[in-house]
Amino acid sequence: MTKIAIIGSGFIGRAWAITFARAGFDVALADKAEGAPDAALTYIEGVLPDLAANDLLGGATPEAVRARLSAARSYAEALEGAAHAQENAPEDLALKQALYAELDALAAPETVLASSTSAILPSLFSEHLKHRERVCVCHPINPPYLIPAVEVVPAPWTSAATMARAADLMRAAGQSPIVMKRELDGFVMNRMQGALLEEAFRLVADGYASVEDVDIGIREGLALRWSFMGPFETIDLNAPGGVADYVARYQQIYARISPDQWRRADWAGPVLDTVLAERRARLPQDQLQARQVWRDRRLMALAAHKRKAAKDIGA
Repeated sequence: MTKIAIIGSGFIGRAWAITFARAGFDVALADKAEGAPDAALTYIEGVLPDLAANDLLGGATPEAVRARLSAARSYAEALEGAAHAQENAPEDLALKQALYAELDALAAPETVLASSTSAILPSLFSEHLKHRERVCVCHPINPPYLIPAVEVVPAPWTSAATMARAADLMRAAGQSPIVMKRELDGFVMNRMQGALLEEAFRLVADGYASVEDVDIGIREGLALRWSFMGPFETIDLNAPGGVADYVARYQQIYARISPDQWRRADWAGPVLDTVLAERRARLPQDQLQARQVWRDRRLMALAAHKRKAAKDIGA
């Protein structure tokens, strides 16, 4: 059975562990912080029953999935026999450079070393490694066991074989890989999310809409389509003649408003006071954690619905 090493067993690492174990892989969790892998396993034991209740364990029982997970005493133990290592260390370049030097020395040459980083280019922490061709980024949207998109990003020297192996593994784990052709700051998902957030902050900062009204526009509007199709398919279906017809009809609208969108709103400026006041009025600070649990349960229900709809209606 294929073995996966989870390097760093915190917030992201434990989510990856669920993802891989659910797919039938053996998963070993390792962390420099004493007791962190055991704490992650305890957390996972609490999540598995909810996933089972939503039929999100691939037909396996929580006990069967849990049996595929183990705590390793060291990185070397976790990496022994692993086909893939998923690193989940903090977003600190110097830390990652030192960590990858260690992992490159410990792991077998054929082991893919993949980072969960959301912001650091893989070239920045792999350039001087002996086996740098086997390093890439596999960046998820958290938690990956509920949100399947994952960005697979190469450094300039990452081999085609590494990219193919990483993408194939992600598909085998039930993920939907975005296989980038070359590295780019922000990758794909953060660049698209960033464009939307920039406009959201501008609309509030300039007094055109409230925080809640902007959220309604996504939650009760655009996101309903985006939950099962992307922006290019959306516009392809939103004009009688398809995407070329849409461009002919509507490009001038976006060309007209685009220059105003080049101006940034300082997210940490006065607009932050407005956003904080409106959000805390709707959700007090001490209720954030409970709302995060609510969010994940809603995501479970949505994932279960999308799976059923794909089967009944078609993907």
